[in-house]
Amino acid sequence: MPLLRFDLIEGRDKASLKKLLDVVHTVVVEVFEVPERDRYQIVHEHPAEHMIIEDTGLGLNRTNNIVVLSIVSKARPKEKKQKFYSLLSERLEAECGIAPSDLMVSIVENTDSDWSFGRGEAQFLTGRL
Repeated sequence: MPLLRFDLIEGRDKASLKKLLDVVHTVVVEVFEVPERDRYQIVHEHPAEHMIIEDTGLGLNRTNNIVVLSIVSKARPKEKKQKFYSLLSERLEAECGIAPSDLMVSIVENTDSDWSFGRGEAQFLTGRL
């Protein structure tokens, strides 16, 4: 159950995109300890001129390989978030060739009542999940 939205500059081939999604899912499962089938990923690809991602004055060099990852999730301890950021950056660089400066992550937290996985039910509230 986190919901992950990827904003990318268009042009990645199918194999590279699959590898990116698989690596991120592996890190989510490992760090946030979610079940393997809790996989909710949405990819949005944009022309390069539709993504302006600067460095907030940190001196980061961005390329067209940028990955902007937005996550909606129930609350996670800050230690797990920090581990997630670090491990994700390491793995994406090692397995996908994505530089740490080309990764931006934002996590937005919500509660059990903010989720319905279908059938018009709030499964966390009804006890089905």
